[in-house]
Amino acid sequence: MRRPRRALIIGAVLWMLALAFLMPFIWMVLSSLKRDIDVFGSNSWLPNPPHWQNYQIVWTGQHSLAHYFANSIIVATARVVGELATSSMAGYAFARFAFRGRDTIFLMYLATSIVPFQLLLVPRFMFFSELHLYDTLWALILPGMFTVLGTFLMRQYFSGLPGELAEAARIDGAPEWRIFLNVYLPLARPVLASLGILSFVWSWNDYEGPLIMLSSDSKYTVPLGLTQFVNENGSLSAGLAMAASVCAVVPIIVVFLVFQRNFLAALSHSGLK
Repeated sequence: MRRPRRALIIGAVLWMLALAFLMPFIWMVLSSLKRDIDVFGSNSWLPNPPHWQNYQIVWTGQHSLAHYFANSIIVATARVVGELATSSMAGYAFARFAFRGRDTIFLMYLATSIVPFQLLLVPRFMFFSELHLYDTLWALILPGMFTVLGTFLMRQYFSGLPGELAEAARIDGAPEWRIFLNVYLPLARPVLASLGILSFVWSWNDYEGPLIMLSSDSKYTVPLGLTQFVNENGSLSAGLAMAASVCAVVPIIVVFLVFQRNFLAALSHSGLK
């Protein structure tokens, strides 16, 4: 009797915590169906009646979410692909290659993560201005393709795999690039999926980078695009902003659910045979 009662109590507590974490999102969804005057001026959470025009305006109005979404998808996809490629190769080199000064170089590379991102904004702005890449999506893509965290995760994962796999492949005459692509990289699908989720979320939610590197509305990503929804008085329209925010959250949820399933499947099937 104690075990079912304990499980019931734990389940009730977890459901209450889950509901508490979901309350801001529920409020955002309900507010997206209200008029601006009702978002903060009404005591009721429920829209009466639902104002579906908010979603129509954010997609077909003057500042349409369509091109903001297109820019964010381009930047996020390029950054994820680039980060997975560079991090996997760098992590494999630090883990499987024995060269002079390897550990020192790796520690120095890790030490660069101590520098706050905000301190690099001005030098990065000047650098990309000299390259004539300011106000282009490349100013957002290129810095995000090389990350310390990605290299660290891949290096730690490859270090935990047995070296006998590479020795067996070398005996069969496989070159080093083939060992990396056909032996070690397939086993790294779990960490690649996790890193892909993190990279996509960081890129999709990045606000400071586009704020400094972009000046044209046609190049804006979703975080900057959310600030463009104003009412006739020139102030931020709460209803439109909430509707646009709901749309902006959907890709993150979809990507997380898809990659989470792939992550669990890869984790359950990966291993030595």
